[in-house]
Amino acid sequence: MMILVLGGARAGKSTFALRLAKERAGQGSVTFIATAQSFDAEMEQRIARHREERPSHWTTIEEPYQLDEALVKASNSDVAIIDCLTLFVSNWLLRSDEQKLQDVSKRFLAKVRSHKQIVICVSNEAGLGIVPETPLGRTFRDLLGHVNQQFAEAADEVYLLVAGLPVRLKPQN
Repeated sequence: MMILVLGGARAGKSTFALRLAKERAGQGSVTFIATAQSFDAEMEQRIARHREERPSHWTTIEEPYQLDEALVKASNSDVAIIDCLTLFVSNWLLRSDEQKLQDVSKRFLAKVRSHKQIVICVSNEAGLGIVPETPLGRTFRDLLGHVNQQFAEAADEVYLLVAGLPVRLKPQN
């Protein structure tokens, strides 16, 4: 089963995903797959804050590129959280390898279908704002939009977080 949690910056996506993981795992195990990379002090602080929000008994895998391989490493967990697809897309874009991004995404989605665990993916909905000024910004927005569409189509449940409130998009009530 796959759940996709979408929303804007600071909309409460990660908090909601953590709560879902705790509820769905019950007494089971959770693996958190982190895609963030620390390139400056501000990002180091963000990563540290996110680490503090997670229960200490959860396993963490830091993997900015190979989500498919990270999911295999997490296959013994009852629930796996991927936080977040936004940085995963950005990481590949900065490597200038859009084809590899698509390949890894397809392999990841195939692995989700073959695993018996619950997989919760977090991603930003970046297409609701202004059109980015730079070609790189527009390419990022477009790539993330395509990845979000692929993951939403494959997901069993999709939620959009707005001001901390989850709106269920899939399945519709």
